[in-house]
Amino acid sequence: MGPSSVVVKDLYARYAVSESWVLKGVNLAVGRGSMLVLMGPSGCGKSTLLYAIAGLLPWVVPGEVKGEIVVEGVDVARSGYRGLAGVVGIVYQNPEMQVVTRSVYEELAMAPENLGLPKEEVMRRVEWVVEALDLERYLNRDPQSLSGGEKQLIAIASVLTMRPRVLLLDEPTSMLDHKGARLVLETVEQLKREHGLTIIAAEHRVEWAVEVADRVAVMSDGAIVMEGSPEEVFSRVEDVERYGVRPPGAAEVAYELRRRGFEVRVPVRLREAFEVFGL
Repeated sequence: MGPSSVVVKDLYARYAVSESWVLKGVNLAVGRGSMLVLMGPSGCGKSTLLYAIAGLLPWVVPGEVKGEIVVEGVDVARSGYRGLAGVVGIVYQNPEMQVVTRSVYEELAMAPENLGLPKEEVMRRVEWVVEALDLERYLNRDPQSLSGGEKQLIAIASVLTMRPRVLLLDEPTSMLDHKGARLVLETVEQLKREHGLTIIAAEHRVEWAVEVADRVAVMSDGAIVMEGSPEEVFSRVEDVERYGVRPPGAAEVAYELRRRGFEVRVPVRLREAFEVFGL
């Protein structure tokens, strides 16, 4: 792995209403331009970790954080979310939390305007994201008239107008139907492939995750308990089952064959399953 974009050391975090720590000694390093997918059951700490990296906890969301977080050289403990403006962008589960204006153009222009950028630069950034994500047909639409997937796409685009180097995605497809989820996930793949962003995503769609993630981190009870490439993580059959992570369908077949006494390599992608099972 090359230079790290995000480094987390011995991180503990909790909300003001929490009696105990939600995150417990998390250590993490994410390479610049790579994609990490966080997995694990609900309540394991994925969203809390993203909020801490974004500087929202405890600067916006009341709580307590101990440990070290450095994002693109910025000490988050010292600067909070204000020091990360233009460095980190976060997209939430529910696009209604982010899409608030009366036209898509206004939505895309709002974030760079809030950064105090000149009008010409705001227009350049809007034009760039419109071209990059092919959004021309949406510009004059009221965001409330869009589908869930389209709203989430606009939420992602509005974050990109701040030109972040790190993009955080908190279960961006959890509230979408299959069509909407596909639209959003294809957009994330494009961003990774074409624009060199560092991406950290909490996402439960495992088949998609193993196709695009450089690394996977499994969380349980506030800690990272497994980390590695998709192949490394899902080859640890007993650990995957212990921590309640659903493996890719291709891997599930191999798990069952192993339980029946067959020694087979665990594939994580469909094309690898064809090779392993001789199909």
